[in-house]
Amino acid sequence: MAEIKNNFMIGKNIKFIDFCAGIGAGRLGLQNCGMECLAFSEINKNSEKTYRLFFGDDERNYGDLMNIYSSTLPDFDLMIAGFPCQTFSVIGQRKGFDDHRGQVIYGLIKILEDKNIKYFILENVKGLVNHDSGNTLKTILKDLDGSGYNVYWRVLNSLDYGVPQSRERVYLVGIRKDLDRQIFKFPESKPPKQIQDYLIDDTQLTLFEKESTFSTFQKYLTNKYNKDKFTVESLLQNNFDVIDTRQSDLRIYKNKTPTLRTGRHGILYVKNGKFRKLTGFESLLLQGFPKELAIKTKTKISEVDILSQAGNAMTVSTIQAIGEELLKSI
Repeated sequence: MAEIKNNFMIGKNIKFIDFCAGIGAGRLGLQNCGMECLAFSEINKNSEKTYRLFFGDDERNYGDLMNIYSSTLPDFDLMIAGFPCQTFSVIGQRKGFDDHRGQVIYGLIKILEDKNIKYFILENVKGLVNHDSGNTLKTILKDLDGSGYNVYWRVLNSLDYGVPQSRERVYLVGIRKDLDRQIFKFPESKPPKQIQDYLIDDTQLTLFEKESTFSTFQKYLTNKYNKDKFTVESLLQNNFDVIDTRQSDLRIYKNKTPTLRTGRHGILYVKNGKFRKLTGFESLLLQGFPKELAIKTKTKISEVDILSQAGNAMTVSTIQAIGEELLKSI
């Protein structure tokens, strides 16, 4: 307990800016470590609306980081950024650096160099590791090394850090070479959480209250991928089974959800003998947002927007775990 308290006190001396901020999951994880956020950078107006709902209207948004003059930024110690992942994702076109979104990493590196930042935490999809046979990651690591940083990287699963969501992401932690004691290590995994503590939104209508919706689902169960594998009755047998109605085949998850994604809205679960849709509120909980923040979105942000924003966010508890380990190495 004393170690946690001491790390929190160290964290109070660390000031950071939240780049590619989304709805602020990375910020929240670092604030939970005691660090102070000075500003953020986000270009999506819908995400900015949710961010301000969570953190207040007085927050300074520097907008597109590719257009930021570093001299206009306040001095800060740590950069956090979930830089655009679509260009490296296995479900995207994987254009990498040929996509303008793939160039954002160089905008971040320029700010690191210009401001002589001490530390950074960067997050991206697991697909970055093997993109272009691993050459993309090698290039990024080489450039970060050339900018004066020792970089530690690893693929972590959010499932191991406090939420029942299988979400593999690659994390890069940088420490300026003149400050690095070379004792940083990634956090150890924690016992899994129970899914029923997260699937708690009873305001959402149960699925199939419309006959047309039920008919569509029955046709889905009899397509060439699912034929003779499932029935509605068999799927309803186990409370809190999570069902991913993918484009083709259906998959069932026990005590966890599949990776939440911007375009993945077809996740169901079984509760009290009925199918329910995973809601935006529940998606935020599965990303580690506390209930008191998640509940704010219910009447202020559309369900479609929250599902997309949660799917694009970092996991709060994973960033907090990394932040705590970083503080131990300072």
